[in-house]
Amino acid sequence: MLEDQIETDISRIEREKKFHDHRFADDSQRSKKVGKFYRVAQSIKKEYEQLLIKNCEGLTIIEYGCGTGSYAFILAKSQSKKVIGIDISPVAIEVAKVQALNEEIGKNISFEVMNAEELTFNPSSIDLICGSGILHHLDLEKAIKSIADVLQPEGKAIFIEPLGHNILINLFRSLTPSIRSDDEHPLLERDLKLIKKYFKNIEIKYFYLTSLLAILIVDLPGFRVILRILEFLDQLLFKLPFLRNQAWQVLIQISEPVKE
Repeated sequence: MLEDQIETDISRIEREKKFHDHRFADDSQRSKKVGKFYRVAQSIKKEYEQLLIKNCEGLTIIEYGCGTGSYAFILAKSQSKKVIGIDISPVAIEVAKVQALNEEIGKNISFEVMNAEELTFNPSSIDLICGSGILHHLDLEKAIKSIADVLQPEGKAIFIEPLGHNILINLFRSLTPSIRSDDEHPLLERDLKLIKKYFKNIEIKYFYLTSLLAILIVDLPGFRVILRILEFLDQLLFKLPFLRNQAWQVLIQISEPVKE
């Protein structure tokens, strides 16, 4: 039974590696199909970036998934002590290394091929871990346990992740399988509860419900104004607990790791 599980995990990880190697080598297909969605999803990225910059001074930081769109470069240029970008894809790591050379970033940034479910850093050695759209590609319990192990007791982790409850969003996902890996699994309520097993404190902010309608007018005048109005409406609606799991994305902050 254990051997079967190990073999299954190896196969899953290898599939993810191949998918992301291909994605980082040629991301044009994905960009074409989801570009409008991600033009709507800017406010969560802005808030995520602000949180990272606010919390990075003098810290040792790991970024999960450090290919195109990596925040490691922003953090390295801020006041962080050290930034380590990890990814399961060697192609993503090479892309990141080339970008670091091109931007002439100093010695406080490095990149490593690593399985995010089995971090190889020393226990309690990391101050901050972050990532955008990464956890839902992983065995969540293994990943969260590994995060809790390597974070310092006062450490923190910040993630952007998709949720998997909204029927319409799930329909779109089912119609676009070529831009997704076979093993990805947008987070469900039970996954958010699982995180609480390894962290005493979890803060979740929900994004994008009615604001997804702005996709229909993304190229029209007034798009940004209407998007802001819909985002404001979303935050009012998310005050109702039964609507929260219908969000497209969440911003997750976790702290106070449970140490074994």
